[in-house]
Amino acid sequence: MKFKGLTKREEGKFITRYDITYETVDNKEKVYEIISRQKDLDSFEALHNKKADAVVIIATDESGGKILVNKEFRLAVGDWVYNFPAGLIDDGEEPIESAKRELGEETGLELYEIDDFIGPSYSAVGFSNEINVCVVGKARGEFHESTSTVEEIEPGWYTKKQIRELLKTERFAARTQGYCYMWSRT
Repeated sequence: MKFKGLTKREEGKFITRYDITYETVDNKEKVYEIISRQKDLDSFEALHNKKADAVVIIATDESGGKILVNKEFRLAVGDWVYNFPAGLIDDGEEPIESAKRELGEETGLELYEIDDFIGPSYSAVGFSNEINVCVVGKARGEFHESTSTVEEIEPGWYTKKQIRELLKTERFAARTQGYCYMWSRT
């Protein structure tokens, strides 16, 4: 693959669409469409986002016997999807600060213990250079409605048995599905 150029196509409030022009090993020119959280990509090197855009919260209850998963209506698929709480990292925030803020906003819970930090990974490597990091810990408190009127979220605590049943019948975000499968098997 030989990079030929990068063209900004459309800038939205949260994502920007770009075309990457490249040459294949058999000398054919192709265009690859991507989206990015970055609004000013101008080179091949700029695609290599070094800073995390978003945080994912993987939390269990105080006993460790239940995992927190949101059931959230996602417009991109027009359906309810099971997903870990997550959100964008605001300017000036560290990922752990973002994790605590996002968890509170989406569920009303408090992230009171951090057990691990998993970073960085791509959220949708097939069409985006967005980077996520995961904060793993324990949460407590009472569920409250999301503080955002643009998010429809139903948070819930699930046992391993409940997760195994949901995995058979419900739609999940890929990272949540993979983690929950492994967690439910231990």
